[in-house]
Amino acid sequence: MSLENKFLYKYLNNASPTGFEASGQQIWLDYIKPFVDSYFTDSYGTVVGVINPNAEYKVVIEAHADEISWFVNYINADGYIYVRRNGGSDYMIAPSMRVNIHTDAAMIPGVFGWPAIHTRKEGKEEAPTLDNIFIDVGARTKEEVEKMGIHVGCVITFKDELQELNKKFYSGRALDNRIGGYMIAQVAKKIHESKIKLPFGLYIVNAVQEEIGLRGAEMIAAKIKPHVAIITDVCHDTTAPMYNKVTSGEQIAGKGPVLTYGAAVHKKLLDLIIGTAKKNDIPFQRAAASRSTGTDTDAFAYSNEGVPSALISLPLKYMHTTVETASKEDIENVILLMYQFLAELDPEYDFRYIK
Repeated sequence: MSLENKFLYKYLNNASPTGFEASGQQIWLDYIKPFVDSYFTDSYGTVVGVINPNAEYKVVIEAHADEISWFVNYINADGYIYVRRNGGSDYMIAPSMRVNIHTDAAMIPGVFGWPAIHTRKEGKEEAPTLDNIFIDVGARTKEEVEKMGIHVGCVITFKDELQELNKKFYSGRALDNRIGGYMIAQVAKKIHESKIKLPFGLYIVNAVQEEIGLRGAEMIAAKIKPHVAIITDVCHDTTAPMYNKVTSGEQIAGKGPVLTYGAAVHKKLLDLIIGTAKKNDIPFQRAAASRSTGTDTDAFAYSNEGVPSALISLPLKYMHTTVETASKEDIENVILLMYQFLAELDPEYDFRYIK
């Protein structure tokens, strides 16, 4: 297995829930260190690798490191654990899932239990909700649970690992958005290996706490004060059953990176990226965002009196499940598009609409 693949599997299989991203961030930092000139972190765990740190003009490429998860919210007398969401966790998929409960001393395995089909009334199925999903850790009392080191506030992640489908797709949990962290790391590696000299400082940013409101991006944008920001995240592949293309548009995994139009996306920057894609024969798709993109693009765009920002998205099937699925070819094309754009970017370019 190549170094890139070893990193991909190690990084994607590691749990990095929102607010508890440190272990994943260390894996990411250890990988990119050889490709950057310096690095720094902030108080909440965002990690930044820098190429040309002394340059006055600053360009950011960014992904977010955190994944959705759960918190222990209540332990009843019989030892069953009730939860609350940490980010946009989907209670509909929880029943029968295996989980890891993160305590100070150990990782405790558990399962989201659910009544057997034999015991449920036909035609009156009760749907999973936050009120009725629960975790079983093999304990019969609250005291037994607490002796395991489990307490209110412990974070919980689904237990699942990355796999390939048909040699064309990766499938697993937390591709949203650690696959983004993988892609920006590969951009840094590609720049290092090509030995190109960028005429600006490049800040490779792996931000925390996106899933609960773009918080890590807000903090690090204020610290870096960039002149340009390119964000990578995931968007919905809308071709699978039960998606509505009329409301969600048509984005297809395997057809290339998705470039989004919207108020936060700077049109002149977007046009430059589209020009790069066309010039280098990189396939791409288009999407439209209403009001906001819902990604860290918004945090960077509206920081520091306004930063020209754009979003390059990876089409993803089954977002916020344990089987998020993305095209290997799309991943390579996102990396190539970001690399080629950076190689062609002129720091003298004037992004003002009105002069």
